[in-house]
Amino acid sequence: MKLTWSLVFLNIFSCVLPTIGLSIKHVRPLVLWHGLGDSHSSPGMLEFASRIEELHPGIFIHSVYVDEDLDKDRNAGFYGNVNEQLELVASRIAAIPELESGFDAIGLSQGGQFLRAYVERYNKPPVHNLITFGSQHMGISDIPLCRPYDFLCQVARRAAKEAVYGKWAQANLVQAQYFRDPTNLEAYLSANHFLTSINNEIPVSRNSTYAKNLASLNNLVLVLFTEDKTAVPKESAWFGSEEVPTEFHNEEHQAIFGSTSRTIIHMRSQPLYQEDWIGLRQLDERGGVVLETCVGEHMQMGDCWKRLVRDYVGGSQ
Repeated sequence: MKLTWSLVFLNIFSCVLPTIGLSIKHVRPLVLWHGLGDSHSSPGMLEFASRIEELHPGIFIHSVYVDEDLDKDRNAGFYGNVNEQLELVASRIAAIPELESGFDAIGLSQGGQFLRAYVERYNKPPVHNLITFGSQHMGISDIPLCRPYDFLCQVARRAAKEAVYGKWAQANLVQAQYFRDPTNLEAYLSANHFLTSINNEIPVSRNSTYAKNLASLNNLVLVLFTEDKTAVPKESAWFGSEEVPTEFHNEEHQAIFGSTSRTIIHMRSQPLYQEDWIGLRQLDERGGVVLETCVGEHMQMGDCWKRLVRDYVGGSQ
């Protein structure tokens, strides 16, 4: 990307809403949803959008925002009710004429599960291809472990994990709304109203529309970062989750002996997949689920995004 183009791009977007690019009928438009700690029109998001435009000249790109103000939009990634934010975003997407015939979508980190929630709950206008980078589709299940025999740390860590399922946290802390603790599943299923919903984990409230909408995607491209230590477990990007520990290998065992081994239930072994609660199995069996990796830590995309954006954005598939 040339420096002159970068400066022009930043100048344009400093004074307009975060809707990026020009609409050309034969290039399918794109919606981006940024990750935690970012905002709709940060320098990084603007550069990413401009590089996509280099691959697909003339593409119309809308960068999702909860608030036009960049600082407030960044804060909304930490604080707020995700279900309410989704409703707001869906209403805005529906009001953009350039998107009315459908679009492709890219979600960065938590933006990926939020866009999947849009597909399942709304999908008007419809998403064709959804690419998620390092997203937490089965939630996050842990915060960093303490050192062996550090009991003070362990007590504080346990207290923090217990508080995550309080009413205030579940209504106001974004990350708490996709925190899925395998050692405390009963509390998670009882308190959580976002991740349990989009994963159809509550039998009495399963929504068949979610499965129908997700299965309607052309492609769901799930990207895992090989060295990811930010999202635990990293396999959540591929709908993997930690196995519920036994009484002989639990958190206290890890604290005392320093063991950090985790048994992962992979996507095709999940009840969510096997019983097809959200349409994931149907989509996979017709070849619509694509599992990809990027080498590196969380959101260190390098150039590994280019091939995916070239192949799955702009109407090529």
